[in-house]
Amino acid sequence: MIWYPYEQMKTMKPPYKVIDAKGIYLYTKDNKMIDSVSSWWSNIYGYKNEKLNEAIINQVNKFSHVMLGGLTHDPVEKLSNKLKEFLPGDLDYPFFSDSGSVSVEVALKMALQFYMNKGEENRTMVLALNHAYHGDTFKTMEVGDDEDYHFVLEAYGKSKYVVHIPTEIPALEKAFEEYGDKLNSFIVEPLLQGAGGMRMYDISFLERARELCDEYKVLLIFDEVATGFGRTGNRFVADLVLPDIICLGKALTGGYIGHAATVANKKVFDAFYDDEPTHALMHGPTFMGNPLACAVSLRAIEIFEEENFMDKIKRIEEIEKEEMEGFSHPKIEEVRVMGGCVCIELKDGKDIEGFQEFAYERGVFARPFLKYIYSMVPYVIKEDELRKVMRTMKEWFENK
Repeated sequence: MIWYPYEQMKTMKPPYKVIDAKGIYLYTKDNKMIDSVSSWWSNIYGYKNEKLNEAIINQVNKFSHVMLGGLTHDPVEKLSNKLKEFLPGDLDYPFFSDSGSVSVEVALKMALQFYMNKGEENRTMVLALNHAYHGDTFKTMEVGDDEDYHFVLEAYGKSKYVVHIPTEIPALEKAFEEYGDKLNSFIVEPLLQGAGGMRMYDISFLERARELCDEYKVLLIFDEVATGFGRTGNRFVADLVLPDIICLGKALTGGYIGHAATVANKKVFDAFYDDEPTHALMHGPTFMGNPLACAVSLRAIEIFEEENFMDKIKRIEEIEKEEMEGFSHPKIEEVRVMGGCVCIELKDGKDIEGFQEFAYERGVFARPFLKYIYSMVPYVIKEDELRKVMRTMKEWFENK
């Protein structure tokens, strides 16, 4: 039996079996569906993208994997150079892994060891946000703040190493006043909190966070696994406020294969660059820098630039706002739109029950959760297809 994610296996409904996929569409035996969630927010260029297919095929005909321990190869070197050119500021030093969650684990480990290498072993605490989600590995669960996903940690009790705050500047300032000399890092999903409920907040919060991190000598980490590559309407939120470490995943490969990068600035890297062996970052995922993943990541970044996807995302946001402007219902708490994300938050989670089947019958694959109906569409979606997704979301409330 397959053990499926986020499901009570005894009571789960049978999943839809995909037999083919092309462009924005998923095909089952009896249906054709728009993938309105981009396969967990990753497949931004569509399925069977010829350029991405070609990149993987060309590489697999050479070799599919070699370890980075004592070896290197062209795809990882080219991708590293491309990320240095592509990312803002001096985010020039990528450490590769195989998933977004692990990229965050690496960032948190970097931040702690950064201070240990400098002899500041008292900086053991992490500042994080309420409703944060950074992955399902243990340290990412600890800095996360969603009991619906991470209630298992109740067995350990409240962590003495993590402080959670709302996205409010007074709470931010108070946390730094109280814990500033003990913090090694402040980690955020910038502007858009994904699995915590598609919560959106203002850039002024991050601008103040950058100032306080500088003042208290705390590292600022942006988890842009979900927000990167245009999802918030910005290329990266890091283009607006520069972090010390950025975590990338999901759309890094165009949603083709698991791959992630934890990219540090020179200040962070230099704290590890030493004659002292114990100052090395002792971390090494087996499939880090996988040649297939690097080859397709490099091509995906080139596509993002060559085909001017920021203009496409701007148009997607315009259509979303047109469709959702003025839309309300007694069962709806709030409608939120940012970049390539639309979220309808309901007052009661029971009112999303049945929506997935409702959408399926109308040719849309959706995956609502908790009390949220949302879309994060592929960027190659056409206007009429996008409006179909928006209208399917709205039609759900017609007979409520």
